[in-house]
Amino acid sequence: MGDPVGEVMRRVRREDFLPEDQLAFADVDEPVPIGWGQTNSQPRTVEAMLRLLDVAPGMRVLDVGAGSGWTTALLAHLVGPSGEVVGVEVVPELRERANRVLERLELGRARIELAGDVLGWPEAAPYDRVLVSAQARSLPTPLVDQLADGGVLVVPVRGRMTRVVSEGGRIRVSEHGAYRFVPLLGW
Repeated sequence: MGDPVGEVMRRVRREDFLPEDQLAFADVDEPVPIGWGQTNSQPRTVEAMLRLLDVAPGMRVLDVGAGSGWTTALLAHLVGPSGEVVGVEVVPELRERANRVLERLELGRARIELAGDVLGWPEAAPYDRVLVSAQARSLPTPLVDQLADGGVLVVPVRGRMTRVVSEGGRIRVSEHGAYRFVPLLGW
């Protein structure tokens, strides 16, 4: 596949993950409200984040701030049948709605858990990739700690898209443009 991110962005329909009253905005390149103060991220932003994440088939991925489940579904297609995606969401109603859509789309290799007291989902760590769709005030070290060796974390920090690579117990951090997101609770 020449461009797996472009392909998955075309294949996974955003409207499947939007509330009924927002369906008219499925093709608009803007964040769309999904309830409870949360949004379904702007498609161009999601595509940029997925490119930075560099997901490959067979990987284990953590999707923090899964919201509508759209990014979880995109990631599930990228990891393929041999991979796994664990989404985490703080709003129980969003989690339930997103899991119903993932089930309907038969994405059994993806699930969304209800966020607990610890950031991320350490029970299933380590992860090859971690995607965060909420803005942190500082680098979320609990998520860095959940990365496998060679793992990549993509997270907006203080308005800057940040990519963290974990290698041999050390991390490399780079910034990739300005973005706006809903806040990452507690971070």
